[in-house]
Amino acid sequence: LKTPMAEDERKTALEMVQAAGTDRHCVTFVLHEEDHTLGNSLRYMIMKNPEVEFCGYTTTHPSESKINLHIQTRGALPAVEPFQRGLTELMNDICQHVLDMFEASIKEYKDQKASRNEATF
Repeated sequence: LKTPMAEDERKTALEMVQAAGTDRHCVTFVLHEEDHTLGNSLRYMIMKNPEVEFCGYTTTHPSESKINLHIQTRGALPAVEPFQRGLTELMNDICQHVLDMFEASIKEYKDQKASRNEATF
C-alpha cells in the first residue's frame, strides 16, 4: 500500500555530485527512478559531443532504481552543458522518431485492415 509523500519527503529526481577538489568539468549526476533504458541512451547522446572526454553510467544496485551518470569534458565546457544537451536531443530527436514510426505503423495497420475488409465484401 503506497501512501502519498509529503512535500518535504519527496526525493529529488536528479542530484549533481562533485568530488572534493574537482572542478565543474567532472561531475556525476544521480538520476533517481531510472535504469539502463535512460542510462545507455543518454550516455550515447552525450558521447556524440566531441568536447566530452568521458561519459559512463552505473546502476547502484539491482534493487535500487537509480543510476550514476559520470561526465568529464575537455577544455572550458562545464559537464552540465552536455548533460542538458543530451537530454534535449534524446527527447527531441530519438523520442520523436520513435513516435513518428509508431504512428506510421498504426496507420499502415489500419489501412491494411480496411483493405482486407473491403476485399471480403
